[in-house]
Amino acid sequence: MGTQQDRLKTLRLFLTVEHPCSYLPGRQACNLVADPQAVDARLYSQLAQLGFRRSGEHVYRPHCAGCQECLSLRIDALAFRPNRAQRRIWQRNEDLRVTGRRAAFDPQHYQLYARYLQSRHRDGGMDDCTPESYLSFITSRWSDTLLYEFCQGDKLLMVAVVDQMQDGLSAVYTFFDPHLPARSLGNYAILWQIHEARRQGLGWIYLGYWVRNCRKMNYKGNFKPFQVFLGGRWLNMPD
Repeated sequence: MGTQQDRLKTLRLFLTVEHPCSYLPGRQACNLVADPQAVDARLYSQLAQLGFRRSGEHVYRPHCAGCQECLSLRIDALAFRPNRAQRRIWQRNEDLRVTGRRAAFDPQHYQLYARYLQSRHRDGGMDDCTPESYLSFITSRWSDTLLYEFCQGDKLLMVAVVDQMQDGLSAVYTFFDPHLPARSLGNYAILWQIHEARRQGLGWIYLGYWVRNCRKMNYKGNFKPFQVFLGGRWLNMPD
């Protein structure tokens, strides 16, 4: 068996067919996908450092002709300092209890996920979910994945799907009660993951892809300092 670097050099990559872009209307998108038979948790950590991301069993990176709008973004967890609004969000949710569980199907999680999609992604291609499609989206056979439950007493308000990486945490997906906007639960989940990464001595929160001209992704740019993967390397983004 070769070294991890050798495995990375010989890894097969596949290009998907073009499909409508989910973020920029009127554009076509294409992904570079790693050979799913070759990926394991260690190799995935290396691929994340090259801008790749996991969705179910698939590890991919946008590879669109003539477009570099989708940028992998990671938060510098050790250097992060919350702004005033983020400090208020943290204080607003200090009554929540957080528990980590291994990734497995849970009916209560699935019901919350379905309610979240129905509210946030109606007619967006994600709202017609089944227990099977839900589980295949959040888990894989090889990833070190935890489901963090955020509860107020006995009531489940949010679940954060998080992959453990060698140098950080990857925020795979978060779903929450859509009827509690005052809590800003999505932002709180990121703040909590930054806190958890620091507790573990990890440097980064991999936050997926950021499109500067996509309004629904604006929140990602509020967690500073952060880096984006562009031109084959991570670049610090100035204020």
